[in-house]
Amino acid sequence: MSTIANEQNHRVIKSTPILISFLIAGFIGLFSETALNMALGSLMNELNVVSSTVQWLTTGYLLTMGILIPVSALLIQWFSTRQLFVASLLFSIIGAIVAGMAPIFGVLLLGRVIQAIGTGLLIPLMFNTVLIIFPINKRGTIMGLMGLVMMAAPAIGPAAAGLIIEKLSWNWIFWMTIPFLVFALVYGLAFMQNVSVLTKPKIDVFSIFLSTVGFGGIVYGFSVAGDKGWGSSLVISTIIIGLLSLLIFSLRQLKLDKPMLDLRTFKYPMYTLGVFSVFVTFMIILSSMILLPLYLQTGLGLTALTAGLVLIPGGVLNGIMSPIVGRVFDMYGPKWLITPGFIIMIIMLWNLSNVTTETSIPMMIFLHSCLMIGVSLVMMPAQTNGLNELPRNLYPDGTALLNTLQQVSGAIGTAVAITIMSASQNNFLKNVADPSDPSVASTSLTAGIQTAFILGIVLAISGLIMSFFIKSSREI
Repeated sequence: MSTIANEQNHRVIKSTPILISFLIAGFIGLFSETALNMALGSLMNELNVVSSTVQWLTTGYLLTMGILIPVSALLIQWFSTRQLFVASLLFSIIGAIVAGMAPIFGVLLLGRVIQAIGTGLLIPLMFNTVLIIFPINKRGTIMGLMGLVMMAAPAIGPAAAGLIIEKLSWNWIFWMTIPFLVFALVYGLAFMQNVSVLTKPKIDVFSIFLSTVGFGGIVYGFSVAGDKGWGSSLVISTIIIGLLSLLIFSLRQLKLDKPMLDLRTFKYPMYTLGVFSVFVTFMIILSSMILLPLYLQTGLGLTALTAGLVLIPGGVLNGIMSPIVGRVFDMYGPKWLITPGFIIMIIMLWNLSNVTTETSIPMMIFLHSCLMIGVSLVMMPAQTNGLNELPRNLYPDGTALLNTLQQVSGAIGTAVAITIMSASQNNFLKNVADPSDPSVASTSLTAGIQTAFILGIVLAISGLIMSFFIKSSREI
């Protein structure tokens, strides 16, 4: 430990090349995460699988991330920055190769899981490294640059995938990422430096088991709830087992001298408020990302490519806003960003809850773009302000908890939104003379979408209430 600390003291950390290494790798990883969503229909036909099976390409990815990210706090203290960075890129490259050449669904799913391991290692490592190498007064701007990459990649992914599928085949979604991943690996090998101090804490196997069952159970239960139904014994049992495991896990962490995941981070009020602000915002993002493509394709009758293009301006605008918001955060703190962000989200979600089959495409672009502006005003300031309050020794735990709860919130938001939409759609069909009439499909789905967006309104209102208690960590 002392050797590494002394090495850091006598060596200049080149923060910019390190950041570039992470941004390149992060962009491709997050692009791959959303790009495949547009290909699910093609995959069902080509690989001869049903919708509940093909959904495992998303569920398996989320599940792997939900299991791995909590353990990342431990990995960051056991392995050097370079080792973890190289490992994450190798997993991503191998996963892309396996998925790209997959002859059957099982091999494709294996490739996705390997890719998820790469992303699950990279994201918490990136956050932790940025907290170490950049001073507190510059973190807003840097987190803003990270936000630019992390929001632009998922936004471009579906539209790019739609174009690839139209001109080539779904395999090329993976093949086209490999040169960029290889470049990121070579660049990282040249410029990545070891910045964290390795403490190598004792590994508590029971804590890892409880974390895996707990977070994995909750993510899995909510992920399959839309398909299996909330009355399914599988859904109920996995969620209950997950919650009980997390309860035991939490109690155990509080008793251990060196916990696997230090929950004392929640003793810091701005961190706690930041985490829950990010939690509700991520639920809004993920629920919107599944509702809007359904509405655009079924409610408005757009093609997959056109639907992807409609959503690009909002994602790109969110990315552009992130560095601007970061700079404002560095100058003025979170006070004048988070509250207006939630207010904008409430207004846009209210309008989205009133869409019809006659709503114009320019109006949808406007509503989605404004919603993304609201999101950009909340996400980066809330998480950066929260992490800024933590002492350096809690950075790995703080970033691991933040990123894990994002995965959990995504699974919950998606499942609850689909459930509300389906229930509302079924109620609408009960009052229709001929439910089998094809013309009713778009109207009934739109009715379901309207009701599902009320979930987002409730979440945004809860976030607005929390925002009144957030103040700058530098003032504490």
